[in-house]
Amino acid sequence: MIEIEEGGIASTVQDLGRTGHYHIGMPPSGAMDRYAHTVANYLVGNDADAATVEMTYQGITATFRDDAVIAVTGADMSPSLNGEPIDTWATVAVDAGDELELAFATEGARAYLAVAGGIDVAEVMDSRSTYTLVGIGGHEGRGLEEGDRLSIGDAPAERRELVGTRIDNEDVPDYADEDTVRIVLGLMSHRLTDEAKETLCDSEWTVSPEADRVGYRLEGPDLEFEEREQPFGAGTDPSNVVDLGYPLGSIQVPQKPIVLMQDAVTGGGYATVGTVISADRGLLAQRQTHKTVTFESVDVDEAIDARRDQNARLEEIRADIEGEE
Repeated sequence: MIEIEEGGIASTVQDLGRTGHYHIGMPPSGAMDRYAHTVANYLVGNDADAATVEMTYQGITATFRDDAVIAVTGADMSPSLNGEPIDTWATVAVDAGDELELAFATEGARAYLAVAGGIDVAEVMDSRSTYTLVGIGGHEGRGLEEGDRLSIGDAPAERRELVGTRIDNEDVPDYADEDTVRIVLGLMSHRLTDEAKETLCDSEWTVSPEADRVGYRLEGPDLEFEEREQPFGAGTDPSNVVDLGYPLGSIQVPQKPIVLMQDAVTGGGYATVGTVISADRGLLAQRQTHKTVTFESVDVDEAIDARRDQNARLEEIRADIEGEE
C-alpha cells in the first residue's frame, strides 16, 4: 500500500492506454512518455503495460506501508527516500514506513514511479489509465490527492534481486531543447501555403502555458492557408474543414499549432497539417512550458523506422535488466 501525503501538481495513474475505442470517441490516455514509463516498469520486473504513477512538474510525497521495489524515471524531480537522495533510472528497495518525496522538475516535465507488481487499480475498458476529463480509470478517475491509498499488485520476492540495477547512461534521454521533434506532414497539409509549410518546420515554437495531457499549444509565427471557397459543412475560417478524425500527435491549426496528446478529442473540424511521430511524442511531452520546439519533416517510412528502433532499444534494455544473452 502507498499512502499519498502530497499529490503534486498533476499526478495520475497511467499504463500504456486503453486502445481499440478510438472509433467511439474514447482517446487512449496512458503514459505521455511511453519510453520512460516502460523503462521504469522493466527496472522493477513488470511488464511494460503495468500501471505507474505519472507526475507532472512536481512529484508526489508518499509513505510506503509495505516493503517494495521501485524505480523513478523521466523528468529529474530529485527523488529522495527518508530525506536521502536516490538514483533515477535505477532499481531501489523501499521498506515499510519509508517516505518517498519528489520535488519540482529541473529537467523534463514528467516523471514515472513504477512499483514491482504495478499500481493495482480497477481496469476500465481494459486499462488502468486515468482519463480525468470524464473521470474514469486510475484512482477514482482523478489526480492523486492527500490521503489517497494505492494498492500494489503481487510481486515475486525475487524482484528484490533487481535492486541496484541501472540502465546505461546512453539509454537515459536528454530532454534538452535543441532536440528536434519529427513530424509527418498531412493529413490536411495541402491547406497550408508552401511558405507556411516551410515556416512550420523552420521556426522555433514555444510551449505555451496551455500544454497538458489534452494538447500542447505552441506560440510562434502565423501560418497562412491557401485561399478557397469553404465547402458545405466546414466553418468560415480558413482553418476549418469538414470534420475528420484526429490521429494521436496530430497538429491542428485553429490559430496557433496545437499538438493533440493522449487525452485529446478524437475528431473535429480543424485542419490537421502534420503528425508528431510516435517515437517522439514522449520527447515533446517532456518539453516544459516556455521551452522551445523545432519540427523536422520526415516521411512515413522514416517514422516507422524510428518506432522500430525505439522498440528494439526497449527490448535490449529489458533483456539487459533480466540478464538475457
